[in-house]
Amino acid sequence: MATLSAALEFATSTDPGRVRSHNEDSIGTDPDIGLAVLADGMGGYNAGEVASGIAVAVVSSEIKRMLPGRRLTDVDPATGLTEAERLTQENSARANMSIFEAARSQPQYSGMGTTLVIALFFDNRVCVAHVGDSRLYRMRGDSFEQISRDHSLLQEQIDSGMITKEAAKLSQNKNLVTRALGIDADVDTEVHVYDTKPGDVYLLCSDGLSDMVEDEDLQLTLSSLQTNLQLAADQLVQQANDNGGRDNVSVILVRVLKSFPARAGLVDRLKSWFR
Repeated sequence: MATLSAALEFATSTDPGRVRSHNEDSIGTDPDIGLAVLADGMGGYNAGEVASGIAVAVVSSEIKRMLPGRRLTDVDPATGLTEAERLTQENSARANMSIFEAARSQPQYSGMGTTLVIALFFDNRVCVAHVGDSRLYRMRGDSFEQISRDHSLLQEQIDSGMITKEAAKLSQNKNLVTRALGIDADVDTEVHVYDTKPGDVYLLCSDGLSDMVEDEDLQLTLSSLQTNLQLAADQLVQQANDNGGRDNVSVILVRVLKSFPARAGLVDRLKSWFR
């Protein structure tokens, strides 16, 4: 299997923030397979970091284990989903069950849960799977937009017209998620595939960043520091802390350096000979 590490550049940064005593966020990357995973845990004592740690460990290890021999570009005719979408959904469900069972069997972990956002790059595309309010943004040229949609009470209020986006910034309901891993035996993981372009920068972050730093400032930092991706990641975390750092803050940045088309399999090559 061809590595994607020459086509994608990764940088990460995470910090407890200025208020919390410990970090309940977890992050993981695997540049060779084009994978980034971020989770923001919740629960009493250290249960949040247990939940987020399980999520990142299960998703990262299982996707890596299951990837060889699977063609991420293949589409399931019954569901219309690519193998990439099925793989991320499958392993989000597996992580969910692992957290749910741990919480059920160990009283100190009762009620723990975590958000999750996954970016799996393949064939000049990225599969984005997420649960909760951890986000994925894309910077493409002068455009900066949130690709994921929060699973939160606040987002539902915005969608229904109960509150404006401007008023939402001042809301006390920012951290009330409507979906999380580990709360129920089943989880509804939202998944989509987007085309990528060389020069794109993808930002995965916990709400410790998005609640503390305005989108315009996120874009400005990425635009000005995109030639030094690690500095950009560290600076984003610093901005959140400078603005109060009321929560753990975690960042994964992925820059597309060049095109990364999928290698044609034997069947595809044979078909091309007879066209």
